[in-house]
Amino acid sequence: MNDLKKLKKVKKSAFAKSAATDDLPSQYQLNLAEHGLTREQVIATERQLAKFANAMDSVVRIPFTKQGMGADAALSTIPLAGDVAGLALTSYAFILGRRLGVPVSKMTPAVRLALIDTVVGVVPGIGTLLDIFIRPSRKTLSIVHQHIQDEYGIRDTMHMDRPFLHQSLEDKQRHNRLWRNPIIAWLYLHIPDIIGSIIIILIGWGLWSLGSWLVEVFSRSTGFG
Repeated sequence: MNDLKKLKKVKKSAFAKSAATDDLPSQYQLNLAEHGLTREQVIATERQLAKFANAMDSVVRIPFTKQGMGADAALSTIPLAGDVAGLALTSYAFILGRRLGVPVSKMTPAVRLALIDTVVGVVPGIGTLLDIFIRPSRKTLSIVHQHIQDEYGIRDTMHMDRPFLHQSLEDKQRHNRLWRNPIIAWLYLHIPDIIGSIIIILIGWGLWSLGSWLVEVFSRSTGFG
């Protein structure tokens, strides 16, 4: 009798979990419909935001990372006017976030960071240096992605990591299935990282060769070594 009760409880629990799992996709669809959005529109808008964030905060970046510098740091070299312009441009990221249904309360940390960025940027030299690390547009992108992941169930990140190349890859994939191969797609999206790594290696090798040559010249000239 006890075994029968346990079996019923297990079946009931399994059924509840299955029902909850089945409801998730429909709930995501309801959330999308509530804001008049489709999955494709969300990805396209987030990719647009990622393009903007890259332009503002990481046009030039360290290979295989998201750390770099962009227009925001460049604008901060212009006293006051550049920082105000940077703040005005950053507001575009907030507009895109709101377009995707992100509540104002969730955007507050990014807005606060943008204001800090503007105030700090006024300080000559140091402000420009700190602008490289204070990146409100990328913070906005992070908040937006977390929101669409929770609310719309969209967990893809390819369109965020390399938005310009991703759009180009998407166009290629429509016309040729070769580009749908995961390895080829990955290599295409990471072309800048691969080229950047090669350049860094070549610069390192060049500096090492130059250092070795200088040591050799010094040794011959002074008799040391």
